[in-house]
Amino acid sequence: MIKKTAAIIAAAVMILCAFTACNGNPTNTVSPSDENNANETVKVIRYLNFKPEIAEVYDKIAKEYENETGVKLIVETAASGTYESTLTARMATSDAPTLFQINGPIGYASWSEYCADLKDTELYKHLKDKTLAVTYDGGVYGIPYVVEGYGIIYNSKILDAYFALPDKKTDYTSADDIRSFSALKAVVEDMQANKDKLGIDGVFASTSLKTGEDWRWQTHLMNIPLTLEFNDKNTDFTGEGYKTIDFTYSDNFKSIFDLYINNSTTDKKQLGTIDVTSSMAEFALGKCAMVQNGNWGASQILGVTGNKVSPESIKFLPIYTGAPGEENTGICIGTENFICINAKASAAEQKAAADFLYWLYSSEKGKKFVTDELKFIAPFDTFEEGETPDDPLAREVIRWMNMDNITNLPWNFTVFPSQNYKDSLGAALLKYAQGTMTWDEVKKLAVDEWKNEFGA
Repeated sequence: MIKKTAAIIAAAVMILCAFTACNGNPTNTVSPSDENNANETVKVIRYLNFKPEIAEVYDKIAKEYENETGVKLIVETAASGTYESTLTARMATSDAPTLFQINGPIGYASWSEYCADLKDTELYKHLKDKTLAVTYDGGVYGIPYVVEGYGIIYNSKILDAYFALPDKKTDYTSADDIRSFSALKAVVEDMQANKDKLGIDGVFASTSLKTGEDWRWQTHLMNIPLTLEFNDKNTDFTGEGYKTIDFTYSDNFKSIFDLYINNSTTDKKQLGTIDVTSSMAEFALGKCAMVQNGNWGASQILGVTGNKVSPESIKFLPIYTGAPGEENTGICIGTENFICINAKASAAEQKAAADFLYWLYSSEKGKKFVTDELKFIAPFDTFEEGETPDDPLAREVIRWMNMDNITNLPWNFTVFPSQNYKDSLGAALLKYAQGTMTWDEVKKLAVDEWKNEFGA
């Protein structure tokens, strides 16, 4: 499973040397036996968490770890869409995080002086496929701690109810028949026309375009047309080719985005007020049949008070856009989650941080948190084959990873220029949805801002 994922992530990681050549390289190494004062007693380690949806789980982990080891883990969680700015602010304080994360090569380019070399840590030794790590010049500066997937989450119970309608306008009889954008569009629009019969407010959950809550579109959805473009161009990520884009598949992006906002629970002019939590709650409460998100969303769905969706009804469809050959394309699988240890921390603090990570991913209690509550698909050999999250979307990711004759799309948004670029694109998408910006203007902004950010 992990090997198949490595093949689609490796290209993005290769970009690393191009970025770091001018930034220098940290020499700090987490190698406790060789560091002076590494055996000092450390009472506190700090972690800046990237994922608000799992903040409560980390609170439980911190409590258990302190009970077991006496070391207090202080977890701070950045608000959605603010991780980079929060990390910048926290690194400038006396209480800087010992543990933080980067999203891949571009993140490393920004934070290289703070990233300790992890090649001698126990956690890295147990990484199943070392090509997944963020590396440079023999060092290891970011370790992936989860493999994830995203696509269109659907409620199979509602889709089955649609397929059973005697007067439906399509000939499709199951979700397995939806293998293209044209099929998806036909089903969605007919479902929308029959929404009252199906007991839903709209086919799709609200498209969350509130500032800071738009990452599913300006990052995850944008990944698809750009991956297709990179593939067409045989883009060399170790060169300069990724520094300009043509947005060749902008019409494909527009097609699926229009399908979302025109067949939704919420009028498209109101989408600037919607956040991700509200969107996921609509799905959980049975107000819609579909929502674009990743496997991390399972806990959000199942944890909603009054949830009406059974685990066995939660499935994935690929995000079809009308691209050639998409009938053989799967969901998007990869990671942007690489754990780092602060090279500016003392040797003892670095060792304590490395010890915590190994405890989390190797001890029985730690692994139980990882699989049962964080619901991570972990890429380490400390996990047995059956030790995978018992949630429906994690099982769906594994199912798509193991499908024959299906190519799952990589997470190439790890090479996006910056958070500023994503925010600008998100703002443009909101204006388009509200009718104050044309699609041609959105496309021009996407192309021009990309070029400007890279100085190409």
